Amino acid sequence: MPAKIRLARHGKKHQSYYHIVVADSRAPRDGKFIEIIGNYNPNTNPATINLDNDKALAWLGKGAQPTDTCRAILSYKGVMFKSHLQRGVVKGILTQEQADSKFVTWSESKIGKIEDKKSRLSQQADKTATERLEAESKKREAVAEAVRVKNTPPAEEAAPANEPAEGNTEETPAAE
Repeated sequence: MPAKIRLARHGKKHQSYYHIVVADSRAPRDGKFIEIIGNYNPNTNPATINLDNDKALAWLGKGAQPTDTCRAILSYKGVMFKSHLQRGVVKGILTQEQADSKFVTWSESKIGKIEDKKSRLSQQADKTATERLEAESKKREAVAEAVRVKNTPPAEEAAPANEPAEGNTEETPAAE
């Protein structure tokens, strides 16, 4: 029974959510599986991945083959790198301490990259929101100016009717 590490789809239309499962390669996509080792939500940015690294590493050691997408997910989480390092330990190329130190440095750099991406995305969202607010306030000011111009009476109508017109500056003769 060749085992595969693959995704099992869940969720509504356009709201896909996946379980990362170990299953017989002959079983249907959403059918019978051996074990759930994590989940994957591609709807968030960056994608949310919860994975039991030890179980995934154990299944890789037992010969389970990941699908292309699961291989990318396992690489992203460092399981494939750790598996590679463990093979080096088994062959005697590395010691366990060297393998662990390499994995720790890799994971720290990976966490740094992920945090940078999250901060960059939040800054971009803040910038977009600020630009939208500025554009909306400019538009609101333009509309308010148009309403003010429409509601102000013309200058001729604004002059009071009791005052003589500028052309009628004749003085009336005083009665003698």
